[in-house]
Amino acid sequence: MDPVVIPILVAALVVVFLVAATVRIVPQARRYNIERFGRYRRTLQPGLNFVLPVADRVNTKLDVREQVYSSDPKPVITEDNLVVNIDTVLYYQITDPRAAAYEVADYLQAIDQLTVTTLRNVIGSMDLEGTLTSREEINARLRAVLDDATGKWGIRVNRVEIKAIDPPNTIKEAMEKQMRAERDKRAAILHAEGERQAKILTAEGTKQKDILEAQGTQQAMILRADGESKAVELVFQAVHRNNADAKVLAYKYLETLPHLAQSDNNTFWVIPGELTEAIRTVTTAFGDQSPGAGLSASAEREDAAAAADVADSDKDSVGAPEIEPNSTLALDAVAAADEAAKQAAAAVSDAKAEAEAAGETRLPGR
Repeated sequence: MDPVVIPILVAALVVVFLVAATVRIVPQARRYNIERFGRYRRTLQPGLNFVLPVADRVNTKLDVREQVYSSDPKPVITEDNLVVNIDTVLYYQITDPRAAAYEVADYLQAIDQLTVTTLRNVIGSMDLEGTLTSREEINARLRAVLDDATGKWGIRVNRVEIKAIDPPNTIKEAMEKQMRAERDKRAAILHAEGERQAKILTAEGTKQKDILEAQGTQQAMILRADGESKAVELVFQAVHRNNADAKVLAYKYLETLPHLAQSDNNTFWVIPGELTEAIRTVTTAFGDQSPGAGLSASAEREDAAAAADVADSDKDSVGAPEIEPNSTLALDAVAAADEAAKQAAAAVSDAKAEAEAAGETRLPGR
């Protein structure tokens, strides 16, 4: 080999080595700490960087992105002397690569131990129920303590979350029983509330039903009374329009009299004092119309008038007699009333027959 070629090759290798040792390419979101002869020199930023070969070397390579660190469950004693295992999740970010490399030997272990001690201080001032229901408060207190302590290490704690709180098995069973009792209590309360609402609605429905029935009965009675009043008014108008005399009224009076004792609810009934007057009026109306009969009828009317005066005087002094329905006098009164009605009907028939005969007698002479 040519003696000149060997030095050239050696020089080329030296140049290549020097260039490779001088150039440093740093990726994005990375930071390189450079030491010169064992002393911190500077921190390389992302991109192309140049260093002194042999004199400068890369000590640490750090990732400045946000990191997630999940610690193992740690036993913690609460204020009511219960041991619970708490698992935390830590979100942190390196803000100063030099401090993270030279201020603390292992920042992850330091953060973990600081988290455990801070957590025990925080949980030690709370009972189990407060620990289970105050996660936001615990997270805020942990973050405040860790952020203040890790600031000098070049690390910023963004978030601290409690991933799990695991109480003892006995506490779990007691909590399950308590939750079951609470659910049973709520179910019983809801059931009782439903029954109460059902009874209230039933009572309201019954009340509305009674009110509507009463209103319906009231309206029916009002309409019935209105109809009866109009019927009485029509009868009254018809009687006055037809100019009914006392004879017809007396006959209708005697015709209605037997119905007084037909009701089953009557315990006694009274014979009106106008009975004799009604009988006398009907007898006078349907008696014999001949002259001789007129004299006898006049005499009979005088006798009846005298009897009526006596009866009226007796009525004024004694009053209308009350007759028991089961007495003999009551039966005689009913029979008398029936007999008077029959006589009145017979008198009416005789009057009609005489009127027809009189009409036939007058026909030939006309």
